[in-house]
Amino acid sequence: MKKSRPKYTKWEDFEKELMVKPGFRKAYEDLQPEFAVIQAVIDARVKKKMSQAELAKRMKTGQAVISRLESGKAKPSVSLLQRLADAIDARLEIRFIPR
Repeated sequence: MKKSRPKYTKWEDFEKELMVKPGFRKAYEDLQPEFAVIQAVIDARVKKKMSQAELAKRMKTGQAVISRLESGKAKPSVSLLQRLADAIDARLEIRFIPR
């Protein structure tokens, strides 16, 4: 007897399904600032065509620090973000935007 393959769902469809749930939506929205920092770090490093190891070397830290930062396992301090900005020759800007 042949086993049927599991049906896979597109992430977008799954996300829409989850967003209907009030508890999930609030938790997701609460995490948006953290997701934005992670994405900004990854985008900046990739734009400079740097590996995690190269960025870590320029920041005088270990590659594992960059990995934890990009995976969301560590919450960066402003001083760490400033060191990162210096390492990629960028200016760190933090803004509060009215809702």
